[in-house]
Amino acid sequence: MIPRYTRPEMAAIWAPENKFRIWLDIEAHACDAQAALGVIPETAARAVRERGAFEIDRIDAIERETKHDVIAFLTNLAEHVGPEARFVHQGMTSSDVLDTCLSVQLVQASDLLLADLDGLLDALKRRALEHKDTICVGRSHGIHAEPTTFGLKLAQAYAEFDRNRDRLRAARTEIATCAISGAVGTFANIDPAVEEHVAKALGLAPEPISTQVIPRDRHAMFFAVLGVVASSLERLSTEIRHLQRTEVLEVEEYFSPGQKGSSAMPHKRNPVLSENLTGLARLVRMAVVPAMENVALWHERDISHSSVERNIAPDATVTLDFALARATGLIDKLVVYPANMQRNLDRLGGLVHSQRVLLALTQAGVSREDAYRLVQRNAMRVWQENADFLSLLKSDPEVSAAMDGAAIEAIFDLGYHTRHVDTIFRRVFGD
Repeated sequence: MIPRYTRPEMAAIWAPENKFRIWLDIEAHACDAQAALGVIPETAARAVRERGAFEIDRIDAIERETKHDVIAFLTNLAEHVGPEARFVHQGMTSSDVLDTCLSVQLVQASDLLLADLDGLLDALKRRALEHKDTICVGRSHGIHAEPTTFGLKLAQAYAEFDRNRDRLRAARTEIATCAISGAVGTFANIDPAVEEHVAKALGLAPEPISTQVIPRDRHAMFFAVLGVVASSLERLSTEIRHLQRTEVLEVEEYFSPGQKGSSAMPHKRNPVLSENLTGLARLVRMAVVPAMENVALWHERDISHSSVERNIAPDATVTLDFALARATGLIDKLVVYPANMQRNLDRLGGLVHSQRVLLALTQAGVSREDAYRLVQRNAMRVWQENADFLSLLKSDPEVSAAMDGAAIEAIFDLGYHTRHVDTIFRRVFGD
């Protein structure tokens, strides 16, 4: 990703320095295991540990000639280790290094993303509790439906991202496997104990059966989870974008001193962070289909997945890391306008209580069909005449024949709609 959307901690995971350091660790751990098995001399394993080093520029220069990145790395490593380097990479193949390294990097990236999610969850919980009882209108199809609270909106987002955290933890576990099984994955030239040793040293699990490569269904699931997290970010962002519209203006992104909204219109305060998050979510989801297409490799392996993963692994994780951090800041500083929420709730003259009126009429003995007709008849007048729903109902002889004025007025109590908010919050946040 471009620097604009890149944070240094995540970028460092995909930097050549980190990649080659992991490669060196894999080879060194493998040598330790080979020495313990008596396959190579202990002095060779010690030489790799003590003298193993690399230079990125030198590796790049060798690769320009060899056209093979792992061979270029091993050649440069041998320049430091000396004659004992002939024992390095015994019985291994390039995919053993590449795939195991990718697993380590994806685990490292997962840990950063999980920390990002924790930050976003903290912000959502704090703001949800702050606005637990802040009444606003709920909408379906973009149209006023019934009252809710802004705290419930944020609690919903919290619950969704809490599920995403569980999904990412599961994806981290699934991707954290190690393959040191040699050509076509048969362990013909390397003992499975080497794989077990390297896996333990790197905090991974041995791949139960690799075919020279780690099966790509694991990677497909990992990137699919990133795509789901991104979609949740877009859902949250879309809600804020709508609520900031001038005609709505129930919330607003923090507009800092000196900030400018438009090069042409000095009055503009735009939801640029939410719009940016919507775009970044699309970029993360771009990785999902290619990752799934990588599952079907030819026979035991090919490298059609390689060029894809070299792009999507850093790009998707870097982008999601940035997006989660941006979303946390957005929620943390979000400006909320309760008065505007109440004003919007009142705009339809009480129509948000139509279902309660319908149910009350049925409880009073009116058939559901007749009750619906009576309520809708009066509701349509509110739409067309900008009338007051309560007044129309009280003056409707068919409605008043079933319920007296006091009973009708009692239906318009907002507290009825929020009486279970505490129950929902306990379900989401616990006691």
